[in-house]
Amino acid sequence: MGTPGNPKQRALVIGLILVGLVIAGFFGMRTVRAFRQFHGHRPPPPFATQHVETDVSLIRDWMTIPFISKMYHVPPRVLFDVLAIPEQKNKEKSLKQLNDEYYPQTEGIVLEKVKAVILANQPAPTPTVPDTPIVP
Repeated sequence: MGTPGNPKQRALVIGLILVGLVIAGFFGMRTVRAFRQFHGHRPPPPFATQHVETDVSLIRDWMTIPFISKMYHVPPRVLFDVLAIPEQKNKEKSLKQLNDEYYPQTEGIVLEKVKAVILANQPAPTPTVPDTPIVP
């Protein structure tokens, strides 16, 4: 390579190490930030059972309209219409992101509107039939 005491070579090595540390620090901070945002979120419910959720208190601002639509069996178009938000380019945004973008002056209004429309569109409860026959 060169002489052990070459100042140009030493400066280059130190510079490359510093650049590597800056890159590692940058992506490390992004990872920590992503982990903090994800921390505490429950996994989505299994859709294979086709269980219709009815408890709107479970809706959180990190959820998206398509996710809520599938979970509560309400068409996404209904949710976008009540919010007066175009469906295009907004399917992947969370309720918080939609609120910040379209209603920045009123915090939490998107979440409240979604809860209200889901309560208004819930299916009627089906009567349960007992498993055991009733003997007279």
